[in-house]
Parts: sequence; structure tokens; C-alpha cells
Amino acid sequence: MIRFIIAAGLVVAFQATLQAQETDITELPLLQPGKVVAQNALWGENPKDAQFTSSKRVVVAKIDGPATITMIHFAMPEKSISDPKYVLGRDLLIRMYWDGETTPSVDCPLVDFFCDPAGLRESVNTALVNKRRGFNAYFAMPFRKSGRIELVYDGPTAPGPDLWRMMPCYSYVMYRKLENTPENLGYFHARWRQEKLPLGQRDYIALMATGNGKFIGWNVTVRRPGPGGYPVDENEKFYVDGEAEPSVEFQGLEDSFGFSWGFPPTENLFPLTGYFPFKEGAAAYRFFTSDAIRFEKSLKVAIGFGKNEDPSFRRQFSGAGNELEFSSTCYWYQAENHAEFPQMLPVEQRSPSTWNWKEHEQLPAEAELKERGVKLYMRCGRPEKEVVFAAAGYGAKGTKGYTFAGWPVPLFSCRAGDDAAEVELSVPKSAAGKVRVYVIDPDTFQGGRKQEVFIAGKSAGKAEHFEKGQWIEQAVEAADTAEGKVIVRAVNRRSGSNAVISVIEWVEAK
Repeated sequence: MIRFIIAAGLVVAFQATLQAQETDITELPLLQPGKVVAQNALWGENPKDAQFTSSKRVVVAKIDGPATITMIHFAMPEKSISDPKYVLGRDLLIRMYWDGETTPSVDCPLVDFFCDPAGLRESVNTALVNKRRGFNAYFAMPFRKSGRIELVYDGPTAPGPDLWRMMPCYSYVMYRKLENTPENLGYFHARWRQEKLPLGQRDYIALMATGNGKFIGWNVTVRRPGPGGYPVDENEKFYVDGEAEPSVEFQGLEDSFGFSWGFPPTENLFPLTGYFPFKEGAAAYRFFTSDAIRFEKSLKVAIGFGKNEDPSFRRQFSGAGNELEFSSTCYWYQAENHAEFPQMLPVEQRSPSTWNWKEHEQLPAEAELKERGVKLYMRCGRPEKEVVFAAAGYGAKGTKGYTFAGWPVPLFSCRAGDDAAEVELSVPKSAAGKVRVYVIDPDTFQGGRKQEVFIAGKSAGKAEHFEKGQWIEQAVEAADTAEGKVIVRAVNRRSGSNAVISVIEWVEAK
């Protein structure tokens, strides 16, 4: 087996059956056959057609077989060194072709290929790829007749000095010549895709492969553009050779990458698994080295809620405005010919999508509030300006608990607290009126909430099983507002859950 030496001194075993590879670090002194060669590109010392000064498409390696690529290196762009704000993004693709094929076996944004989704990280450290002022990959990539690796830039900058500064400035590809290749040779493949979808209605499909091969790893991102609050209750499903039920199904997104009870609060990068925050969501990777998933006819890799999962997840993530966005890079070996990949997304659709929560919230019109005699309207937990409307002399502020804005739209925010959530209303002294409090439990946290609402120190009622929302209201007399304030308090009545408040209204007395 090939052994990788990790910086911390950890030795990780990686199964391989390729001929002419050192089988163990103890065999490094053995004089194995097979000439080692390196091909350089992109730097000024290399031919013009191997630089981005003359073309948006550059062949960085063209190798006659039989051979196996052992390492690929790309240096960081010159611009990323001189301008720390510059990010190499998804407008640069890496493509690889084996044995003269016309459609690539590898087709990915370069950054995602190296476990750096959208190119936002300074460093990555895994057993098979790493990054820090350079990108390095250590996948074994054998072929019989020929191998070609190219970079394709899809952005607007024309070839020339500016584009050269924006692109990786140097590359080398290390490979070993082989005398022959085994009959059961698998060719290296990698494919990236991204989709925003209502996961409650259908699964995200990371890979559809046909042929004879094995799945060896992937990196995945999940996010809920805009409100955040992504779930980790999805299952990861591997359907082998057309089976109706997956042979491998991990019950929990974070568990499939080696974590539990959600991803940890800080990044963790291990050789074979890892996690780090990614644009209001999560990114994770896993390499299946000793448990590669074998298939002989086909493999479908999907992410979705399990058959026996709580139905609330499908309800919550089926409506407009509650879509989840996934991206993924899958790595696998298979015998050629592979099925043609779906068309790569246009460059303008590859960036992580944005989401404007204001386009999805539904607020009552000021005229409608005034007609009902509402003097104060507070949308608790709203990302900005919780007090949506207030007449002169009225106001509100949170005094206990925290804000949350990760529920389904249109009412996606609240004030919450493990013991209690509290809001202090400011009103004219000795004002009389009615306080209306709206509570909703759309995610049935920890099996569902149970709480009691107090207004001006008096119990206004309890709420339980309020998944569809419930109004609780109570009259407030002049004696209750002698100091010009009213306390609205939701108290948790179920251990392990929390208390929430979504909307508060003050309605003047008639």
C-alpha cells in the first residue's frame, strides 16, 4: 500500500493496486523500474502556448502512456500575493482527458478540485490534496495511451499580462512511465456540480456514473442562502448497480464526514475527513480509502431526507424561499468509457448564490396597521429594524434571550431563550390597550416546544403544538403602564427545548 506522510508525522494508509508504485515507505530504497518525468507550464520560462498570455485555454501536461501521474502542483497567482483581496474563483476549470477521449474525465473548478469551494480558503490540508500558496494533488492517475491536463478560463479578461497575473503562475505534473498496466485498471475521474433546490421535494444528485469502478471520496457544501440555519438531518445515499434502496446510507450529513450533533463550532481538518464553515453554511470532505464504494454497472450518489425522517423536514424545505444549495466534487475510478457528464454550469452560475430575505418576508402595510389601531408592530429577530412600525411614544427592545433568523419564510425570525425570551415595550405612561403576541414552532425543536406567555406580569396563556402559529393576547390597563413600559415574556415549559416570540403588537384601547 502507498503511505502518505502528513505534516504532523501521521502515516495514513491508502490502498492501491497500480503497478510500478512503491508499495511501502520501507521499499523506497528499492530500485524500481519506471522513469520519473515532470512537465512544466504557465511560468515565463515555458513556451507561450503554455501560458495564459496567449490563450484562455492552456494544456499544462500532455503525456504519452503507459504512465501514471503521481503529483500535480499549481502555484498561487501572482495577483493573490500582491493583492490579498484577490480570490481565484470558479471561473477557472481543470480538465483531464485519458487515452484520447473527446469528453473530459475530470471537469471541475480548479479550487473545488482541491477541496477549496469557491476559492475562499487560505489553506487546506488533507491526505490527498492540500493548499497554502500553492495547490497540490496526490491522486494516482494511471492511463494506457495518453493523458492530457488543461486549464480553461471562462472569465472576461483577455489573454495577456493581466490574465497571467490572475491565473496560477506555474505548474508541474509529475508522472512515472510504466512498462504495462493491469487489466483491472481504473481511470481517475472527478466532477463538480452545484444546485439550489427544495430538498423536501427531491434529492440532490451529486453523481450519476455508469460503468465499472469505485467511489473514493468527495467534498460537499451545504447552505441555506440568506437566512442560514442549514439542517444536518439529510442522509447521504449510495445506490449501487441500479438498486432501489441504497447499499450505503449515512443518517446525518455531519456523521457521514465523521462528526456528530451537527458540525463542530470550529474547523477540523483531518487527513481523511474534515469540516470548515462556508458562507453561512458548511463545507466538508471525506476520502474513502479503505472503504471505497465499488460498483460494476452504475452508481448514484444523492443527498436527501431519509424515508423515516421526521416529516417536518420535508414540509420545511419544500416551499419557495427555503431552498438549500449544495455543491460537490466527487472523485472516483472507473474503466473507460465513462458516461458523458452533464454540461458545466455557465460561469455566472457557479458562484455561491445570494438571497435577499426582504424579497420573501411578508409585512403588514402601515395603513392596515393604523386601521386596526396598532401603535407598535415588532417582528422579533428580523435581521434589521425589528420594530417595523411605531407611533410616537412607542418602542420595543429585547432584554433577555437572543435573535434567530433561520426558519422558513415568510416568518423566519424570532426572539428565543433557553429559559425565557423577553421584550420590553415602551408606551405612553398610563396607556391602556391590548398586547398581541404571535408564537410559532416551525422546526419543532427537540420534539416540539411548550411555553407560557406573560404580559405585564400576568399569564396570558400557554402554547403547545403551535407548529402552524398561535396568537396570544391580553388587555393591559393604565395601572400596568404607570412606568411607561410593559414586559412581554415567553417562558420555556419543556426541558431541553426553548421559548420563542415572533411578533408583538400593541393595539390601542377603543
